[in-house]
Amino acid sequence: MPEMRPDHPIEPRTGAILVTGPARSGKSEWAERLARDSGLTVVYVATAALDPEDAEWCARIEAHRVRRPAEWLTCEAPSALVAALAEHDRTGHCLLVDSLGTWVANWLEAAEVEWAAEVERLLEQLGRTRAPVILVAEETGWGVIPAHPQGRLFRDRLGALTRRLGPRCAASYLVSAGHAVDLSRLGIPID
Repeated sequence: MPEMRPDHPIEPRTGAILVTGPARSGKSEWAERLARDSGLTVVYVATAALDPEDAEWCARIEAHRVRRPAEWLTCEAPSALVAALAEHDRTGHCLLVDSLGTWVANWLEAAEVEWAAEVERLLEQLGRTRAPVILVAEETGWGVIPAHPQGRLFRDRLGALTRRLGPRCAASYLVSAGHAVDLSRLGIPID
């Protein structure tokens, strides 16, 4: 199997990278590879919160922990993503956020005006961040429209967020079926 190498290796101050794709596509592994290849100290910003009542969820979180190199730093930020990015923004660091979908889910109870303000804070922080940031996001809108309002709200908020992030990122990758596609090089931006 040929070794995977990104066409746009991360260099300090290159900006954010968005890695998106469906469930179990390999997006987290691709983002981890980009972070590892940066040669920088990786700070893994975990947006999931442990729920001791949900054994399957805990197993998923543990699988991510086991896969990460021991020398990576971990910052748990289920809802305080903006503060975590600001706190760990240092020259020599690469910040890996996994995942935006979980972060959005943690904000679902917020009113629309509060959510919109938090998205603006995130975009502003990403614009100020000196360290490279890799953002992992799920693609949820490729299937049926959720039957429940909360599911539709989640899908709409995450889709709108990734659409706003994509043009601001130095690179955007779509990962599907274990392959990463560089959307920045192959795609045509939509105004």
